[in-house]
Amino acid sequence: MPSRRHEPYGRALLTDPLRNKGVAFTEEEREKYGLVGMVPPGVLSLEQQARRAWEQLESQDGDLAKNVYLEQLHDRNEVLYHRLLADRLTELLPIVYDPTVGEAIKRYSHEIRRPRGVFLSVDRPQDVRPAFEALELGADDVDLVVATDAEQILGIGDWGVGGMRISVGKLAVYTAAAGIHPGRAVPVVLDVGTDNQALLNDPLYVGNRHSRVRGKAYDAFVAAYVDTVRELFPHALLHWEDFGPGNGRRLLETYGEKVCTFNDDMQGTGAITLACVLNASRVSGTPMREQRVVVFGAGTAGVGIADQLRDAMVRDGLGRDEATARIWCVDRQGLLLRSTEGLRDYQRPYARPDDEWDDPPVRLQEVVDRVRPTVLVGTSTVRGAFTEDVVRSMAKHVERPVVLPLSNPTEKMEAQPEQVLRWTDGRALVAAGVPLPPVELDGTTHVIGQANNALVYPGLGLGAIVARASRVTDGMLRAAAEAVADMADPSGPGAPLLPEVENLRAASATVATAVARRAAEDGVAGADLDDVIQQVQDAMWEPVYPELGQ
Repeated sequence: MPSRRHEPYGRALLTDPLRNKGVAFTEEEREKYGLVGMVPPGVLSLEQQARRAWEQLESQDGDLAKNVYLEQLHDRNEVLYHRLLADRLTELLPIVYDPTVGEAIKRYSHEIRRPRGVFLSVDRPQDVRPAFEALELGADDVDLVVATDAEQILGIGDWGVGGMRISVGKLAVYTAAAGIHPGRAVPVVLDVGTDNQALLNDPLYVGNRHSRVRGKAYDAFVAAYVDTVRELFPHALLHWEDFGPGNGRRLLETYGEKVCTFNDDMQGTGAITLACVLNASRVSGTPMREQRVVVFGAGTAGVGIADQLRDAMVRDGLGRDEATARIWCVDRQGLLLRSTEGLRDYQRPYARPDDEWDDPPVRLQEVVDRVRPTVLVGTSTVRGAFTEDVVRSMAKHVERPVVLPLSNPTEKMEAQPEQVLRWTDGRALVAAGVPLPPVELDGTTHVIGQANNALVYPGLGLGAIVARASRVTDGMLRAAAEAVADMADPSGPGAPLLPEVENLRAASATVATAVARRAAEDGVAGADLDDVIQQVQDAMWEPVYPELGQ
């Protein structure tokens, strides 16, 4: 439990979500801590409280109402909230995070009840340090800080201060999946304004009412945030979430070698996709160095995937330029060429020479026809982009085509796995970005693996924390991807490319162990790792009520 300057007593104890037990306070605790008469006389166990909370949750009308209920529970009793989440993770992950969190973000200013986290305003950079000091936490009391500027939230875009819900939701998964102590993790929103006109015109909007600040003022504000966190909480991992394409990669490149930091949209998405392709490679027999990859959607996520697949090809024997040349990135304007207007810095390595073809292909269909890819990745949020013609063209030249429509939510997927399997007579190796039921085809049950970053980032974060890593290395990301891949056996007919999310806590422990070991190998571990497996287990917080005063 993190240190606090003042321990709550009496009614204040009931309003402290980290220490409140509700009707689980024993009679002795009620007398000792001034709670006599403040709760009903019956004493229930945590298990009984979780059963009741589940009944209350099930009575809610719709997923958004369930999300709101869970946040209210979160606000009054963190242990009970996390116990319910841990017990029902498969059912509740889509409620507390993607896809339901998208609707909660849109409704943030209308549903807000008890603000949670640290709100930093670009209009008041002088408040950055006092805001963190107000947490009353010491240098060794914070392991993780998740921050967003909410410019590119999931598939819904710019939602300003409502992005706080993405930081809170991310931390909930960190705790449920990897046992990160909720009192040692801080959600942050960097409110730099919004370009969402609907928010600016909403009289109830609670964020800064101006367009997004960019340029030097933005960079100075982010620098103030990073410098303050590094000074106050020197061992904390800084997690970047849902930054726009103009800032996400740039910030990671600015701070990646200086701070223990991680961008899930780029690195987490890249790692989980690499895990898919590694297992697909095992099934198809096509080594990484022989893969031909088309990425449709060349934003931060798509190029992050390209980077990790390229690096895997290099490890399999190709030169860096050779590996880069085996990846074709297609965006809204078509195949990325060196002459393409508006190329971002991170896209340039994958831009093809203009003279590669006499008449360069533009549309995705043309690219697939010519490239004959072995792997097709979708991060475009363009519904139905992987048409029957596109998939059949790919399958014409590849025995086991790897098709990964990773966009979410469901209505923005490039193709449905059932379609892909039918168009390829069941030969395709498929994973999706959302949870989907199995597909029955010609007597085979195809289990669709979910390329869910939650299989990667909680364990990666826990491993970095246990190792006291000074930074997150490429080797640590690779170790996470390989650990995830090794947890699935894709060899059987219709077997998924990834492990099931139901075993997320065990998966996170496995990933964390691999990541911590790699941190030591890469020379960035600040902790002595003499028994990594036990150290990871010891670091995983369990949602049980603590003894008060500890």
